[in-house]
Amino acid sequence: MKSNLKKLVISAMLLALGLVLPFLTGQLQQIGNMLLPMHIPVLLCGFICGPWYGLSVGFIMPLMRSMLFSMPVFFPNAVSMAFELGTYGFLAGFLFTNARWQCVRSLFRCLVMAMIGGRVVWGIVQTVLLGFGENRFTFGAFLSGAFLNAIPGIILQLVLIPAIMLALHKTHLVPFRNNRHCHHGEKADAK
Repeated sequence: MKSNLKKLVISAMLLALGLVLPFLTGQLQQIGNMLLPMHIPVLLCGFICGPWYGLSVGFIMPLMRSMLFSMPVFFPNAVSMAFELGTYGFLAGFLFTNARWQCVRSLFRCLVMAMIGGRVVWGIVQTVLLGFGENRFTFGAFLSGAFLNAIPGIILQLVLIPAIMLALHKTHLVPFRNNRHCHHGEKADAK
């Protein structure tokens, strides 16, 4: 019970953080599209609280932000982002919770897989929402929106999230499970 309450409080804090972080980009959509400020709290929620909390926070965040601040635009952006961010949160939590070892290397792998999975889901949802007609969602638009325009945000996530999780582990706030084996494997790899 205490653990669930803790996860609920952390999830609520990360949801609130995700609602206000985009204000740091000055509400400039291009900068927000590059830095992806809502993605960071969602991925952290998945890693810290687990897949179902990550899914919930990820799905709710863009829809709530759209209703409160009209950014992102509700359709199709906020709707497709709800599926994308929900996938990030779920996959980050699911993969890391079920990882054989929990360490920075494992976290990094899970993060990359969650980021790819979320982008694929975003592309599928955009295709469904925009249909196959004249204004259809093209593969070029997918590559541009999911990867090319997002490179600064992707780099930021790949650096910041493992750093935050390692700091939480070292302070024993979010200890990694079975990380002793991971360190042993890392030492063996270095030889």
